[in-house]
Amino acid sequence: MSVRFDASYFRRFYGSRRSRVYGADQVAQLAGGVTGFVGWFGVEIERVLDVGAGTGLWGEWFRAHMPDVAYRAIDVSEYACATYGHEHRNIASWRGRQKHDLIVCQGVLPYLDDDACAKAVANMAAMCRGFLYLEAVTARDLREVCDRARTDTRVLARPARFYRRLLAAHFEPVGCGLHHVRGGDAAFYELETG
Repeated sequence: MSVRFDASYFRRFYGSRRSRVYGADQVAQLAGGVTGFVGWFGVEIERVLDVGAGTGLWGEWFRAHMPDVAYRAIDVSEYACATYGHEHRNIASWRGRQKHDLIVCQGVLPYLDDDACAKAVANMAAMCRGFLYLEAVTARDLREVCDRARTDTRVLARPARFYRRLLAAHFEPVGCGLHHVRGGDAAFYELETG
């Protein structure tokens, strides 16, 4: 997969109101929901890792609403790192030592080949002591859900079972894109998982 995450990519999918996939308002709703859900499960968020931080919308939200959280942003795009101040890292080959209460990985995995995707999930699990929020479009999503004018379709269109299999070794699903690391401290009612 050879997608260039350059200025034109970010202009199209994040800058233009007509073609952007998400804006600050949508990410604010999502971030509030995700952090609220994590809080509901009794976890205090102290450290966040944003994988594929893009234009930095999650970071803006954390600075405005949870300024005491230690927020770390990484991206594989040299353009995004230079423009928005992220660390230049590839989650498929990088594993930091710090543990995070929340890892956000939105729109990254469908760009990775199968092997890199498996390594990315394992690396995120190794750095997670709480929750992973994951968004990865599937083949079905591309056919039935996504607005193709606002979605980069140059991704690997995999079935959901591919991601579920990779995640199952490290995480348990708790709904709405949230996954809890196996062996973590949070406890769940039976119908909250699965």
